[in-house]
Amino acid sequence: MLNSTTGSMIRQAHAFSVIRQLHFSHSYLLSGGADGYLGCHDPRTGLRREGAAENTVKAHASEIQGLQSSGNYAYTIGWGLRQSRPVPDPLVKIYDLRTMRPLPPVPFPAGPAFINVMPKRSSSLVVTSNQGLVNIVDTVNPTSSNEFYQLDTPAFISSAAVSPTGAYMAFGDAEGVIHIMTAAEEDMPFNGYEGQPVEWADPPEQLPDIDWNDRTPLNSVGLPHYNNLLLSSWTPQLESTKISTAPMKIPQSVFSSIKMNDGIAYASLPRELKGRRNMITWLLPKTKDDSEAESEEAMYQPEDDLAEGNHSLDEAPPRYRKVEIEYSKFGVEDFDFGFFNKTDFSGLETHILNSYTNSLIQVLHYCPPIRRVAKSHVTTRCPNEHCLLCELGFVSCMLEDAKGTNCQSSNFCKTVGVLAQSVNAIELIDYGRDLADTNYAHMIQTFHRFLIDHLAIEEQVHPNQPALYLKILHYLSAQLHFLQSPSSLAWMVTIREKEQLTFVVDLIYPRKPGAENDFASTLQASLLRQMSHKATCQNCKLVRAFDSSRSVATSDLPPILAVNANVYNEGTMEHWLDTRKQKFLSTTVELHGSAGEVEDPISITYDLRAMVVQVLSKEKRSHLVAIVKVPEAEMDEDLTSPWFLFNDFSVQNISEEEALSFPARWKELPQPGTLVAIDAEFVQMQQEETEYRSDGTKKVLRPARLSLARVSVLRGNGLKQGVPFIDDHIHTSEIIVDYLTEFSGIRFGDLDPHTSVYTLTPLKVVYKKLRLLVDRGCIFIGHGLSKDFRIINIYVPPDQVIDTVDLYFLKERQRRLSLRFLSWYVLHENIQTDTHDSIEDARSALNLYKAYHDFEEQGIFDEKLDELYREGRKHNWKPPAPPKTEETPTAEAAPPPAKSAAQPNVLPMMQGNMMPAPFVPSGFQGGAFAAFQQGGPPSRSHWRSG
Repeated sequence: MLNSTTGSMIRQAHAFSVIRQLHFSHSYLLSGGADGYLGCHDPRTGLRREGAAENTVKAHASEIQGLQSSGNYAYTIGWGLRQSRPVPDPLVKIYDLRTMRPLPPVPFPAGPAFINVMPKRSSSLVVTSNQGLVNIVDTVNPTSSNEFYQLDTPAFISSAAVSPTGAYMAFGDAEGVIHIMTAAEEDMPFNGYEGQPVEWADPPEQLPDIDWNDRTPLNSVGLPHYNNLLLSSWTPQLESTKISTAPMKIPQSVFSSIKMNDGIAYASLPRELKGRRNMITWLLPKTKDDSEAESEEAMYQPEDDLAEGNHSLDEAPPRYRKVEIEYSKFGVEDFDFGFFNKTDFSGLETHILNSYTNSLIQVLHYCPPIRRVAKSHVTTRCPNEHCLLCELGFVSCMLEDAKGTNCQSSNFCKTVGVLAQSVNAIELIDYGRDLADTNYAHMIQTFHRFLIDHLAIEEQVHPNQPALYLKILHYLSAQLHFLQSPSSLAWMVTIREKEQLTFVVDLIYPRKPGAENDFASTLQASLLRQMSHKATCQNCKLVRAFDSSRSVATSDLPPILAVNANVYNEGTMEHWLDTRKQKFLSTTVELHGSAGEVEDPISITYDLRAMVVQVLSKEKRSHLVAIVKVPEAEMDEDLTSPWFLFNDFSVQNISEEEALSFPARWKELPQPGTLVAIDAEFVQMQQEETEYRSDGTKKVLRPARLSLARVSVLRGNGLKQGVPFIDDHIHTSEIIVDYLTEFSGIRFGDLDPHTSVYTLTPLKVVYKKLRLLVDRGCIFIGHGLSKDFRIINIYVPPDQVIDTVDLYFLKERQRRLSLRFLSWYVLHENIQTDTHDSIEDARSALNLYKAYHDFEEQGIFDEKLDELYREGRKHNWKPPAPPKTEETPTAEAAPPPAKSAAQPNVLPMMQGNMMPAPFVPSGFQGGAFAAFQQGGPPSRSHWRSG
């Protein structure tokens, strides 16, 4: 016994055996020995006696493994003996501490490994087995209320704990995973005490009143931030040209049946107009009859929706989104499935329960060995009323015969529900509620195990049919033991072999993703994985940690591998994302078996045939799609590739690169060579340190230190050219000594989270966005980018940078032109009139690059560049002051004059912040100017951070 304050030993006593468990009750110190004896000690007097115990009782035949107490009762679990070998004692022993009399034990056939007292329920115990079976039992009346739970883990349970409030239970397994269970309906603390109150930021100051007059700029009024584009930001290219149609003529049959009553005409509705009353037909979904005559005007056009720019990068492409059936009064009979499937391979409908299995059905159907087994099973006399192998054979036959016509798997889905209910696997049943928290990834992988196990069982019941193409894997279990004696430490290695039958391989990922962790190495490590668990050593009879590994020769590997990806969190998802140099998946996988602890030199190559992927929408609702390499399409040269996307009844041919690529959460990211325009603004974190000499010269001792304050990235091509998809203000915790408002446009308070009207973003997040664009091979367009990238601290390869400073530059003149002057002369725009704006500057640099290409195509760029330098010397390299007239009292610097009277009218083509030009310079006219002005970007005031 030790003094907890000083750490000094107060008392000690020798025990008759090794003490394995110690536990303080309300009045005694309880001990559990390796010989199975339960001891009751009085800490005041008992430690002075021989044996150190007031009372002892033989609780178990061998070691006591767990010891708990509640009130006057003690609970123990331990090991028994069977044929002189230790086995888990299936009984939880209960003793009255007042008399040390045994009470009726609590049976637990699974073998108890851990016991915990349930707080606030003094007579309840939590008993846990190594296999993950949890039983909450009332020891006073064990037959009245038992609660059983099974943890979903393939590893051994190594620890268990209950929170002080009794609302949470935690279990740790041999793979380092913690499983938490709770009975609380709402969040509550683990320890029963509320935490410290949250210190909320002070509310921002009230906005100042604006004194309105004729000169008040509209941008002085702040606008809220929106997640979606406003209707006012639409460009003419996005506006519908079909505003309305002429009303239908009233049929003569209506006029013939008109009756007048109080000046109002009444007529019966003819049969040909039933179902279309008060409806605009060109807005309705097309039915089969309509699509045959007007297919080019169909409402659903999946191919057109996939065009570049029709969806943002943060949402799934249309072909991956969830498809739904539009019901009419005829149900689904007049719904045109042909708009969603123009291939020769049939999809499956979704208006039935358990239709989440559609994707796995397609995968199994296009696996020829499984398809042949299922179809052959149909020809046998199967006595089972509910047989999944029969139903799979029926669906395969239907999909083969349909040849592109949509099908249903209603009988298969109904059988899934019946069999799931019969084994109490309610987690496999989809009730069609479409809840946001439904995890279809977990459901389909659980159903995958359930289906393969049932197919194997149903196939083995009928030995006369062809054998299923799955082989038994023989696993070699290597266990390491050590024996401890009083004088020496000896190590012994024993090997035990046992046969196991498994049909699905669960991927086990390394802790950190890396270039060496490709799919082949991850799959091989999962197939021959090593595990650690605790068990009793047969030599020393003690509980030790053991290592086990699977072993299977290459020749014993099955011809078909069924793999569960186990992607349930961000960490495992990182392994699947494409890196800069390679993808995680490949079309072929080379595996080596093992013979004991030695790798089999013979390898086997598997072809990737199909996969099931969960797609998560912005509303956090998920659905499943199948990406399949169709065997019948491998010889068709007219197709893009043999890979097809089966999104329920929507089927499309996709490329192999798209099928194997996981560039982000959605499979849509800029491709190599994508043009983006960028500009950044900076603030000063440290003043420049200078030294003035006696001769009046100045020497810079340390330059000023700048920090990124705002970065804007715009799309460089497509329908949304010039639209920003990144516009972030950067949060900084350092003190800003100068905001450089004149050059950055950043004002005091813009980077303060308490007062800023912008959503501030950490520098690390912004850097990751730019790093992603660099890794994807995007080409950055900007003005003076070398300095910007240096301050941002990011390296961009020179072949991915287009700097307009270098485009409009003559080496013999040795002068580089400012963005403001180039925009004034080339683009006829006045920018940076008050302060700088990164969106405006990036868009100007993009337009300068487009103008450069126009002049190069016309072969007049060198001539225009000479004119540019001559005009620059004339105006001292600055835009001239605007003429002050009554018509334009607030006009800024006017664009340069025009020489030609044939200059076209460019005012109708200007958008957003482009200003009217009273005159145009010589040479910059005609088609070149119109090319980069038509369909210009909307005003930047309508956009926010992408």
